[in-house]
Amino acid sequence: MRGPDGAIIEFDGAGKSFDDTWIVRDLTFEVERGSVLGLIGPSGSGKTSTVRLMNGAYRPDEGSVVVMGADPTTRDRRERRAIGYLPQQPLLFDDLSLWENLNFHASLNGVRFRRKDHLHEMLELVDLEGDERKLVRESSGGMQRRLALAATMAHDPSLLMLDEPTAGIDPILRRRFWDRFRELRDDGATLVISTQFVDEASYCDVVGLLSGGRLVALGAPDVLQREAYGGQLVDVEGTERLSGADLDRLRNAAPVIEVERTSPSSARLVVEPGTTVRDVVSSETPDVEVRNISEVSADWNDVFVRLLDRADDEGSSDEPELVTS
Repeated sequence: MRGPDGAIIEFDGAGKSFDDTWIVRDLTFEVERGSVLGLIGPSGSGKTSTVRLMNGAYRPDEGSVVVMGADPTTRDRRERRAIGYLPQQPLLFDDLSLWENLNFHASLNGVRFRRKDHLHEMLELVDLEGDERKLVRESSGGMQRRLALAATMAHDPSLLMLDEPTAGIDPILRRRFWDRFRELRDDGATLVISTQFVDEASYCDVVGLLSGGRLVALGAPDVLQREAYGGQLVDVEGTERLSGADLDRLRNAAPVIEVERTSPSSARLVVEPGTTVRDVVSSETPDVEVRNISEVSADWNDVFVRLLDRADDEGSSDEPELVTS
């Protein structure tokens, strides 16, 4: 999804090293204003380092990073208030209550004094309303994570960088968070969200897959699914058991790339993007009696395993191409 005013974050061959070891390298991509970029990858893949390059905590050792038209390491305090950053280990004060911590962070980021109602809304969003008097040291790790997210969003920043905001959060609350993230996007905010939950890719506008400190895939979620399989996925259910000959007929149909039996009477097809599979089955495989045909979404774990395997086979030194259609 392209934002109305172009890129708000630009990486151009950026890399960071420590003790002659590259943590991330050759990062080249853009984040469009008013979009959600998801950075997804296993632990140690470079997600946190990429976010730290964005917020100016790290200065690149090669290439460049531009955020809101400027070097993120040189921003003054006022400019930084336009950004909300949630680190993996946020700063919270153990001997202060949840409310006192939230109030402190809000004042630090310039939220006006008449902010009580707004902060209560933030606590309700993260399911902490009623717990505001509890001390941080008496609260669970999940509660602290939720409090930190509320503090990050309290000053309504136009750019949010969230490093694993849903870690340790139950699925229902995760979904609520993502609903809120997309509301912020729809209101014009830009979000960069790192996560180890690969299924969260479907909530993003663009997904970047990191492995070994390199960006190995970049694109819209549906495009990455097609890239992983070489086409779109379609489930075919027969009226009775599909024989080996039936599977061969499906396999030999013009737009079909791959066929895999999923049950005695059904199979999953990989087909050329944009094809009308029902027409193909009825015209080219008349002997296959079909009860139902439906396009399906791939399991995201399988998608990323395939993309990572492809990156290993092809080498990940080339810049990934952003595909949006």
